[in-house]
Amino acid sequence: MGGKQSGSVAWRLGPLLPALAALLSACSGSGQQAGTTIQISGSSTVFPIIERAVEAYRGTEQGKGVQVELSEVGTSGGLRQFCAGEIPIANASRPISSKELKACEANGVTFIELPLAFDALTVVVNQGNSLATAISTEELARTWNQEAQGKISRWNQINGSWPDQPLKLCAPGSDSGTFDYFNEAINGDKANARTDVQSSEDDNVLVRCVAGDSNAMGYFGFAYYQANTERLKALAIAGADGVAVLPSVKSAQLGTYKPLSRPLFVYVNDQQMRANDAIRSFVGFAVGNGLHFVDEAGYIPLPADTYRIVESKLYRHILGTSFGGDLPVGLGIGEALRRSFDDTRKPEFR
Repeated sequence: MGGKQSGSVAWRLGPLLPALAALLSACSGSGQQAGTTIQISGSSTVFPIIERAVEAYRGTEQGKGVQVELSEVGTSGGLRQFCAGEIPIANASRPISSKELKACEANGVTFIELPLAFDALTVVVNQGNSLATAISTEELARTWNQEAQGKISRWNQINGSWPDQPLKLCAPGSDSGTFDYFNEAINGDKANARTDVQSSEDDNVLVRCVAGDSNAMGYFGFAYYQANTERLKALAIAGADGVAVLPSVKSAQLGTYKPLSRPLFVYVNDQQMRANDAIRSFVGFAVGNGLHFVDEAGYIPLPADTYRIVESKLYRHILGTSFGGDLPVGLGIGEALRRSFDDTRKPEFR
């Protein structure tokens, strides 16, 4: 997929790149200590990307003697740990929230926000479901919002042309960034969600939930659908224009898959990274090889040259979030990147 990237950031780092490369090389070979442990927690959506980065890093010279502990507790769970200063790196399938920003500030945690990939959040049904092929955002809201609880329990209540069969719903838990994003995009509020569903912060559990019941519907990250296409079927999403679009790398890159496209992030504690060369080395390695890891994990890579700009945020210690604590819905890759990298253009970082 690396050769087929569409879109790009309209400016370049120019002469800065050689300096960044030299800094990365210097940092990756200095200050490593046997027995160093790096803890990473958070989004199960981002987990497959970072898992691949961890596996590759262990085989490098700079990774020798460094232990990386990776867990998936959901974006909200990971950012709680992160803003408490308990972990140096958090994976997130949404930007940091205003509540989390306040927690970080209260605990003196400053951070760098690194966009790593793009996701086409995917609504899926069992492969044996032959009738449901597309669903509108209105029908999704009718199915998943709080008012549907205890009321919408059969397929024909969503769409009259669908069968009078029991409906089983499989959804991320409330600590999941996917839960937050889906409900904000579809129901208008991340708290507007029914609770009479089977839920988990582990997307593999949700895959099994839908794959094991012909009457099930669920939603999670694109990579988990991609890895299970023999058991799951993705529904095309029809937005306000009525045009149903399937999730794909191309539709996410072109901005036609709305409103369920979203950026994915890694958050790094700046103080802990400055004090620990192993953290800097690992994050630099993950970002520097990001296109490969994201592609391998089945998500949508950023444009190839953009990973150099992500490195610039890391090595120039550009702190804070570009999203102001908001949950942006429906941003295309171009707009999300412009917002993410706007701070790198300020005079103090040139």
